[in-house]
Amino acid sequence: MNKYLRMIGALFLMLPVLSLAGIDQTIAHYTPQNGLGFSAQRGDTLWHRKNTAKDGKERDCTVCHGDDLKKPGKHIKTGKVIDPMAPSVNHKRFTDIDKVEKWFLRNCKWTFGRECTDQEKGDILKYLSQF
Repeated sequence: MNKYLRMIGALFLMLPVLSLAGIDQTIAHYTPQNGLGFSAQRGDTLWHRKNTAKDGKERDCTVCHGDDLKKPGKHIKTGKVIDPMAPSVNHKRFTDIDKVEKWFLRNCKWTFGRECTDQEKGDILKYLSQF
């Protein structure tokens, strides 16, 4: 019995490592531009950059996702709860490239008024991988 408890404990300790492998694989899906590589600092800047929407309101990613990425966010229009963005807390986050693409498409258009480039997606994912 003790042996099984140790194995289960070891698996729980590995979960954050497994979630990072997921986000690293997703980051590898994107191609950096101009040989820049991806930067958490540029991702942080994008995440917090204020953009003026067509309705004249200012928005950034924190409007829905919040300031603490380890806690749930809340969609500003629908009130729907958004699971935490931090892969250390939400182990399934960023493991399905189709979902990642779907949400980048929607959220970039809503927040920035346009689609994000591969460079921007990689930078944002690099930033989020820190949490």
